[in-house]
Amino acid sequence: MFGGGGMNPRKMEQMMKQMGIDVEEIDATEVVIRRADGDELVFSDPDVTKMDARGQETYQIIGEPEARESAGAVESGDVDEAEAGDDGGSGGIPDEDVELVVQRTGASEDAAREALADTDGDLAAAIAQLE
Repeated sequence: MFGGGGMNPRKMEQMMKQMGIDVEEIDATEVVIRRADGDELVFSDPDVTKMDARGQETYQIIGEPEARESAGAVESGDVDEAEAGDDGGSGGIPDEDVELVVQRTGASEDAAREALADTDGDLAAAIAQLE
């Protein structure tokens, strides 16, 4: 798990528990990191460790990534509607978010869209505002 510089792994685990750090191995088959430029890093059969240090979760991925172009990337530089969130011309509020707020609160689409705009797209805050 960690290279403790020759330290006994049991002793290291005990010290981490004393410091309030919980460590958990995650049985992952694949990890995909989508980058802003549209490319992806794909880790097949990685070793993944989750560390929780007083509420702050950190994930460590060990493995060799394969770089590949995202399936949603378009060569001309255009972005397809699914990747853009298909906001329907509503100033950046995705229709899926509006539908979710409507389903959870029973509010009209206009009220849901307005609540999302007021909360800068924060779903939980928009739902709370309408409930």
